[in-house]
Amino acid sequence: MLKTQLDEAVNQIRSKTNAHPKLAIILGSGLGPFAEAVQNPTTISTSSIPNYPPSTVEGHAGKWIFGDIEGRAILAMKGRVHSYEGYSLQKVTFPLQLMAQLGIEKLIITNAAGGHNPRFAPGDLMLITDHINLMFDNPLIGPNELGSRFPDMCEPYNSELIALAERTALDLGIKLQRGVLASLKGPTYETAAEVKMLQCLGADAGTMSTVPEVIAAVSRGIKVLGISCITNLGTGMSPHKLSHDEVTEVAEMVKDKFSRLIREIISRIE
Repeated sequence: MLKTQLDEAVNQIRSKTNAHPKLAIILGSGLGPFAEAVQNPTTISTSSIPNYPPSTVEGHAGKWIFGDIEGRAILAMKGRVHSYEGYSLQKVTFPLQLMAQLGIEKLIITNAAGGHNPRFAPGDLMLITDHINLMFDNPLIGPNELGSRFPDMCEPYNSELIALAERTALDLGIKLQRGVLASLKGPTYETAAEVKMLQCLGADAGTMSTVPEVIAAVSRGIKVLGISCITNLGTGMSPHKLSHDEVTEVAEMVKDKFSRLIREIISRIE
């Protein structure tokens, strides 16, 4: 069933572009403007792709952009879908499965995240070194049509890509935090008690996305680099209430720093 749906989607994309990039980037909340850096773009609305779940969240445009950045062929995914929109994790990861079918081998995945580490501040960029799946679900549950049935998760975020990102940030003079990402279903932000629990579990930041896509990527043999934009501090760590507007405002504030880092990483990836 999934294979048939993916074949239909691939045929539609191939009718619009002959591009065969090996590198893709998923742009999280508020980070979509990076897609403007893509040169010679071919833009495909996800609404035109068969079986593709539509996004219902502000700031997630629903576009796939094929083109070049720093002379490298790339696919930029502008906008994602989330479990809290009512989708199963199998549907949430349909875009990732489609990337794998198109031949993507390396993935830069980004998100907006709330900081749980007291050393973090809004506007920080965090290199994801590991994650904790607190969605109490898994996108690989069900029939195993594609990828590994039991993927090893000892290194969900590729160590070579992590080292490359750290060297790049150092060369550019950009502060890059490191940390463990917890993923929860949402759409509510965590309570102060939940933030304390997450800190005890070892989570440096929390998000409502990313982990399902990374699980699917690992199962398909795609190497992943993950970067979170810390857009706010968790409940109980900040003097004011949280809002989606704050998320997008902080993402807008760091877009130049984010863009410089990602562009340079792309230029250095083999």
